[in-house]
Amino acid sequence: MENISVGQYDLIYNAFSFAFATLAAATIFFWLGRSQVAPQYKTAMTITGLVTFIAAYHYFRIFESWEAAFNVADGTITATGYAFNRAYRYVDWLLTVPLLLVELILVMGLSRSETVSRATRLGLLAALMIVLGYPGEVATTNGARWLWGSLSMIPFLWIVYELFVGLSKSIAAQPEDARGLVSTARYVVVGSWAFYPIVYFAGAVGLDGGAAATVVEVGYTVADITAKAVFGVLIFLIAQRKSVAYFASLRSAGQPAE
Repeated sequence: MENISVGQYDLIYNAFSFAFATLAAATIFFWLGRSQVAPQYKTAMTITGLVTFIAAYHYFRIFESWEAAFNVADGTITATGYAFNRAYRYVDWLLTVPLLLVELILVMGLSRSETVSRATRLGLLAALMIVLGYPGEVATTNGARWLWGSLSMIPFLWIVYELFVGLSKSIAAQPEDARGLVSTARYVVVGSWAFYPIVYFAGAVGLDGGAAATVVEVGYTVADITAKAVFGVLIFLIAQRKSVAYFASLRSAGQPAE
């Protein structure tokens, strides 16, 4: 974190603050939204809110750690001696990234056996991706960062394959008014996750300490908001549209809405 300017510090500081507020507000929205979906989608909405809740908590801790790592006074910035804790991000991702995939599987309404098998496989792949990435994040050499980053890409590419090939038939079987949203959610997952490797390797391509820190921290923050809050809105819209069809089928059968 050497050579960071006051402007770079403030940009990262404000990004962390914005992320905390966004993710906390999203949590309230998703949990309140449970009342607007059919019973079979309430678990998906609970997990969606849990993802943003966990992320909001960790962004609060990240914000505190960033603030404690520097003193800003009279237009100058100095390190306090407290190291900025990068581990908070990886603890967050280890919990939330597998859950992101689980909530997508749950809202698709697949058979029980397919839901369990796909959620388990994708969750384990996501956890492996995070575990392999952490040693490179804290590595002191570019070579180690490239090595661990490349290893982390293996489960990532497997997840991409599962989402675009393994789930293609299941997506095609979704109700017509929800099918486009399910497909969009899949693209949001892959698109936002594809941004992480770009940010991950920013410190290994010749950027100085302050510039690299800014790209990494702000980049990760933007990707987190997209992958959790924006993705969560898509999950809510999918659940809501499928619920409308579900309640309409109950009414047509003369049964009371649950």
